[in-house]
Amino acid sequence: MIDDGIVDLVTGFRVAEFRQEAEGLTVIAEDGRVVRGVGRMFALTGFRPDLQMLRELRTDLDPTLEAVAGIASEIDPNIHSCGSVGATGARELVQPERGFFIVGAKSYGRAPTFLALTGFEQVRSVAAHLAGDHEAADRRELRLPDTGVCGGAGDFDDNAGSCCAAPSTLQIGARPVVVG
Repeated sequence: MIDDGIVDLVTGFRVAEFRQEAEGLTVIAEDGRVVRGVGRMFALTGFRPDLQMLRELRTDLDPTLEAVAGIASEIDPNIHSCGSVGATGARELVQPERGFFIVGAKSYGRAPTFLALTGFEQVRSVAAHLAGDHEAADRRELRLPDTGVCGGAGDFDDNAGSCCAAPSTLQIGARPVVVG
């Protein structure tokens, strides 16, 4: 879609201001870049986890992040970016419901710092715990690549050592703009 001219790619765009003008909305970045004639805008600001399936189980979730309480302080996006979040395992993910663990993106609740590699490590640890290998469950084997593709909590412009996924997409007017 970018190659065909359907989507304009704008990277490193941090919105500073919106202006309503005759030809549509104008979006201005902190660095002064401008996108004019915006007809529609869709901001991807994260998600809320669907906890409906857990209603009949006893869970211990952080009320702010809706994340597993045992990891909430370690994944808080106001403090951490995806590159600064350490590995978590069975010990932190266990729930009051006997034999029940919440792993993967659901364990992070609304925190946007989740990485698939983090989820793989969580599952490895919980599987080891359930198999009775508590030494393996306690071991942290997560090794994150140094891809430098994301900022995060407060370090948007300092990508050193970060490892997040691809940028979000922002739909602006008839031609979507990818913002990252």
